[in-house]
Amino acid sequence: MSGRDFAERKGAALVAGGTGGIGAAIVRTLARRGSAVAFTFRSNESAAQDLTAELTTEGARIRALRADLAVEEDASAAVRDTVSEFGGLHTLVYAAGPHVPMVHLSQVAPGRYREQLHTDALAFYNLVHPALTALRESGGNTVAVTTAATRRYPVRDGLSAGTKGAVEAVVRALAAEEGRYGVRFNCVGPGMLTDGIAARLIDSGELDTDALAVTRRNIPLRRFGCAQDIAEAVAFLASDRAGFITGQHLAVDGGYSV
Repeated sequence: MSGRDFAERKGAALVAGGTGGIGAAIVRTLARRGSAVAFTFRSNESAAQDLTAELTTEGARIRALRADLAVEEDASAAVRDTVSEFGGLHTLVYAAGPHVPMVHLSQVAPGRYREQLHTDALAFYNLVHPALTALRESGGNTVAVTTAATRRYPVRDGLSAGTKGAVEAVVRALAAEEGRYGVRFNCVGPGMLTDGIAARLIDSGELDTDALAVTRRNIPLRRFGCAQDIAEAVAFLASDRAGFITGQHLAVDGGYSV
């Protein structure tokens, strides 16, 4: 039953980027469906404390972990601390990543692109690699939140799509290699959302009224999604209901990538 998908799971879920718009929605959804949850945050301690207090009040088992996932030791410590406190790891969710401005690649210096690879694609690998042993022991799974832009490219989104594409390639590789241990790996690709990175692009003016109108016309459902739409997809892929699904990219984008 979807309402308590994770109530019988031993160990915990670890959500990277738990204070972001999407990450927080994922933390809430997994916790309310029965999972113990650890989540990482890099700098927003007040948001981490608020989320922990909110869910603890509801009776959930929650742990906030400060970590810069671009630092290998920080990422591996987050995995170790989760396993130590909760007795195992059944789900790893990568929902982290810095704000990515929309800019033509001709204006992105190689150093800036290298930085993005370091803080996103390498950060994912820093986290997933030390988690493999625990995931094998639990027959667990990983869900990486990437982008619908790897399926249908929007102009000026190369800084995001390029690095998220690297994450997706590693997800597929791990799905092929780790399936023999019963471990699954999948991606959820958000389209335009009213919260999360898209919201920051709107607030910053990088997407103006005209651009938003064009974007809506390119979406068959003619509307933007929300963080909870992504959380629902993540929770499904992490659940036993998706037990025969691995190596896949599920675009949650209102049909944009059709």
